[in-house]
This record gives sequence, C-alpha cells and structure tokens, in this order.
Amino acid sequence: MPNVYDLIIIGTGPAGYAAAIYASRFKLKNLVIGEIAGGLASEAHKIENYLGFVEITGRDLMEKFRQQAEHFGSEIFNDNVVEIKKNKDQFKVKTRSSKDFLSRTLILALGSAYKKLNVRGEREFLGKGVSYCPTCDGPFFKGKIVAVIGGADSAVMAAIHLSEFAQQVYLIYRREKLRAEPIWTERVQQNKKVQIIYQTNVLEIQGRNKVEKMILDQPWQGKSELAVDGVFIEIGSVPNVALIKDLGIVSDKDGFINIKEDGSTSVAGIFAAGDVTTGSNKLRQVITAVAEGAIAAKSAYEYLRKG
Repeated sequence: MPNVYDLIIIGTGPAGYAAAIYASRFKLKNLVIGEIAGGLASEAHKIENYLGFVEITGRDLMEKFRQQAEHFGSEIFNDNVVEIKKNKDQFKVKTRSSKDFLSRTLILALGSAYKKLNVRGEREFLGKGVSYCPTCDGPFFKGKIVAVIGGADSAVMAAIHLSEFAQQVYLIYRREKLRAEPIWTERVQQNKKVQIIYQTNVLEIQGRNKVEKMILDQPWQGKSELAVDGVFIEIGSVPNVALIKDLGIVSDKDGFINIKEDGSTSVAGIFAAGDVTTGSNKLRQVITAVAEGAIAAKSAYEYLRKG
C-alpha cells in the first residue's frame, strides 16, 4: 500500500516547483511528479523579466527552482503521470513506470505543449530540419538559413537567438504587425541577420531527406518558394489536459482549466496553476506561474486544515 501524501503536484515547471516550496513551508508532505525538469521554461535561451535576474537561461533558473524545492523537503519524482483517479477522499496517481501514489489533494501544474502548424511536411521533417526548440537545436544550424514561424514573444526571441548561429533568419508572420513586447520587437527589427516577412502563410515544408524549402502564400502575389535549411515553429501553445479528461474538471473553450482566485478547480481537492489555467489574465509567464503555484499550495493547505 503506497504512502499517502498531503499533496501531489503534477508538473515540474515554475508553477509546480513554486507550489512545492510553499507546500513544504506549510509542512505538507508533498511529492512533485514530472517528466521534463523545468517544463517548457527550461528551453528559454534567455529570461530577462524574472525578478532578481537581469539575465538567466531558462535551464539555469529552473535548476535553481528545483534545488530550492528539494532544500525545503519536497520529494521530486521524474516520471510521466498516465492516470489520475479519485477514490472517495483520496486521489490515486499512476506513472508510466507503474508507480502508484495516493494523495489527499492535487495541484495540476501540467503546463502546455507546442502548437502545431499542421501543414504538409511538418511531421515528416521533425528532427530533420523542423523544430519547436531553438535553444535545443539552434547550434545545429550554424551558417545555415532558417525560418521562424510566428509573431509573438517566443517567435521573436527565437529569431534573435538563432541569428547567433545562422547566416540568415526569416521571421514569417501571417499578420501585418508583430505581437511581441516592444523591447523584443525593437531588437529584432534592428537585427541585420533577421528579415521579417509579414502577411504570409506557410502552406508546405518540402525536401528530400531533410528540409530544403517552404511553400509560402502571400495575398498580394500568391504562392512562392523560400529555400531554407531549418524551420522553427513558434505559434503558441495548447494546454496539457489529456490526463484530466475523466475527472470532470471544467475548462474554457480552448481547454485551459478554469480556476477561481484561490486556484481551486470545479473538483473539490484539486487545484491548478500555471500555463494550463485561465488564471493571471492568461499572461502565461514564469512569474505568473510561480504566483499561481504559491496560491494553489496555500489553498490546498487551507482545504486540508478545514477537512
């Protein structure tokens, strides 16, 4: 019979680690389960807007979070959760390695996954020129020509990062104006290695054994070809909610978990935090994920104290 935890936190990103730190300080016996240490935040090549650090890589910041969570007594188990079941006043969590854990409360810090472009060639050339992680794969394109698809913060930051390796970077966006923060927009516009192509859609990614070109669609001139060695897709994210589909948790039309101000969901004993939620006005930054994690942990503590 597995030990019963006061709280199990599912997700090892900023929200999960913050929840763990606060849970430990509330003297809750807690376990953090997650497959990817740091989540998507660990892939950020540069973070400049988290208090206390003028500049730090996502990987380094997430490692500091992990160390702090462990320092205060949280248990961290690196595995993928495959099933959650509610049994009376407890939750049973099963991992891919067939480990079972029981808890009186849960915090879902499930994060998000990369949104797909859904064009021909995207899946076929994944790992052969198509990538969703400029931090991971950027160095492989030294002296090459690459394209970044998207126009918000992540896309603009990716273009700037890739310009450190690539000979030429095309930033392709379907709208007339970038949606990134003004400081990032200014930097990318001043970068001589980045060419921004507005009002353009990607129709197809082509090549033989690897990416060689893209087929573009521009309203004023129709279809055209662009020769590239790599394509980095940065068009946003979708919530990781497949795991909770049978729990009856209410989500919004886009799948993000509805939470109240205290981080609670529609199911008693289950709280949520970070990018997977509708909280923080959907800002979805490291700093907001951390705040939601702290709030959810305090709410779990109060829930248990009342119970």
